[in-house]
Amino acid sequence: MSNGVGSRPAPGRARQVGRVLGVVALVVLAALPGLSSNSFYLHLAILICLNTIFACGLGLIARAGQLSLCHGAFVGVGAYAGAVLGLKLAAPFWFEVAAATLLCAALAALLGRAILGLRGVYFTLVTFAFGEAVRLLLLDWSWFSGGANGLAGIGPVRLGGFVFASRFSFYLVALLGAAGIVLLLRTLLRSPVGRAFGAVAENAALAEGVGISARRVRMLAFVLGSASAGAGGVLLAHYLGYISPEAFGFPLSVTLITMVVLGGRTSWAGPLLGALFLTPLPELLRRTEELQHILHGLILILIPRLLPQGLAGAVGAAAAIANKALAGGPAEKKPTAQQDACSACRGVEKTALAPPAKRSPAIE
Repeated sequence: MSNGVGSRPAPGRARQVGRVLGVVALVVLAALPGLSSNSFYLHLAILICLNTIFACGLGLIARAGQLSLCHGAFVGVGAYAGAVLGLKLAAPFWFEVAAATLLCAALAALLGRAILGLRGVYFTLVTFAFGEAVRLLLLDWSWFSGGANGLAGIGPVRLGGFVFASRFSFYLVALLGAAGIVLLLRTLLRSPVGRAFGAVAENAALAEGVGISARRVRMLAFVLGSASAGAGGVLLAHYLGYISPEAFGFPLSVTLITMVVLGGRTSWAGPLLGALFLTPLPELLRRTEELQHILHGLILILIPRLLPQGLAGAVGAAAAIANKALAGGPAEKKPTAQQDACSACRGVEKTALAPPAKRSPAIE
């Protein structure tokens, strides 16, 4: 067991299998367009990449123990910011992404200062209200957003003298963005900051007791997750070439939450697996005609019921069983964030009784 929040458990075969799982999922996503010459599969692969970017940001917020129903609104803010800069100011693509990311981060920081003191359903309700307010403002501010008609004529991505006008070339950009955000999420969640996210999610009071500021941790997760949604929104606007306020309402937020939950909200690979599974699911069920919505609902009900830790958790459990079989003994168990915080608390008690020269510094 760990000696503190900042310490790191020894890697085992389960962790190695999890790393391989993420790589395999990215390889499948990269190879998806090659499965058929039909351009629809390429379109589906692009949507999976974009949904991965959105879901990773929401997964970061969920890892800190928050449920945000305004994530779709931040995607919309980023999409409109990038589209307006490109259409009215002819701004380069990199500037659009940077401006949209900073704008969403600033809005998330302002909103977070007001609502991160709320707990449970109250936080969720306020984020829902904020998302609806953004959608109504986009409908009302026709001088900025085009109102209900939306914005059309958004050009392709132009970067470094290259124009990514074809669907395949844009797929390469989207795939690079999805791989980058997954790598960043994995790196962050495996760092001391990521373990602080888990400790706050499991027991905020215990985390506060060992010197972790729950409010700062939640603020950091909310700002980073919302900023990544804004950056992904710019990509979405350039891919579709047209955006409207109704595309960034409550249904989008619910879809992204479903991806995070089905994939596994405690794993860095969860958002990727959720997007890879849920994005093509309606198309796979389209041939069932009148049973499509019934089967879709049953799948969404049964997976959380049978796999409480999501698809990533199921793979982790299988890896633990394989580890036990190969080692001929009990599988290595990774301590939970609460157990990690408990261990750190005991460490603080021991150092409090030690001589001053041996006292460990408090965790900032």
